[in-house]
Amino acid sequence: MPRYHLFFIYGMLALCLAGIGAILLQKPTRDTTGPQFMDRQQGMSPIPLDSIRIFPIPDTLSFAGERVPLDRQDIFERLEREIYSIAYWQSNTVLLMKRSAKYLPEISKTLQEQGVPDDFKYLAMAESGLANVTSPAGAKGFWQFMQGTAKDFGLEVNRNVDERYHWQKATKAATAYLNQAHKKFGNWTAVAASYNMGQAGFSRRQSEQLEEDYYQLLLNDETSRYIFRILAYKVIFENPQDYGFNLRPKDYYQDPEMEIVTVEKDISNLAEWAKGQGYSYKELKLYNPWMRERNLNVRRGRTYQIILPKKS
Repeated sequence: MPRYHLFFIYGMLALCLAGIGAILLQKPTRDTTGPQFMDRQQGMSPIPLDSIRIFPIPDTLSFAGERVPLDRQDIFERLEREIYSIAYWQSNTVLLMKRSAKYLPEISKTLQEQGVPDDFKYLAMAESGLANVTSPAGAKGFWQFMQGTAKDFGLEVNRNVDERYHWQKATKAATAYLNQAHKKFGNWTAVAASYNMGQAGFSRRQSEQLEEDYYQLLLNDETSRYIFRILAYKVIFENPQDYGFNLRPKDYYQDPEMEIVTVEKDISNLAEWAKGQGYSYKELKLYNPWMRERNLNVRRGRTYQIILPKKS
């Protein structure tokens, strides 16, 4: 190839490289000094670099009318830990808020009637998330009663019927337990702590450490966090918008209007019985989870009230 052809090719290549370099030098660089956003990619919305929210912590707080000593640094930090844990588990907290509308009004009413402070509705949230769950230790229902304790406070528990799953009856049984504990401790915060670790266990820690005040006791990790979890639910549920929860009235779940059917004799087949009442077996068990088998045994002199959606 003639030498002048090589000069021409090399010259053109140099001009191309020079042009590319000039374009690159003219491209503006992104300012990363301020609260900028990540680049849009594949249609995704930009994400702010400061997208983690810092939530407000109240200056003053009480539980059941009893002051929480937030002026102490360890108390402040323990409350803040639980607030962030609940507020940033958004899916669970949103669903709990939605579900709470079905239960909290009646729970509050029962607490008031039985002389228990309304703040104890948040204890039920901490125990079960207002769901009929079972703990690894075998505690069941909204209020997480163990079998023996449930029976001690008037709930029927056997293979056929387990009233720990009857949230209305279990709420009333819980108030009896809480009032009994208050007679023992004289302090509602201690009552709530004893609900978690047992009255005997909490009393023993008080004696060992020569201290009555929950906030001054060194306890196991679960009970140490327990009161603060209850308090965090109180703070968030009473100020939901401060923590990013902006539910509208129509977002909350509501049960249909209900009616009560009183049963005074055995039902050998609940599916057939439900069909005869105009309901499905699923509906029967959905609203009456305390019936544990496919039949209902009714002892002499006993009656049961079955709750079902009212027919229009």
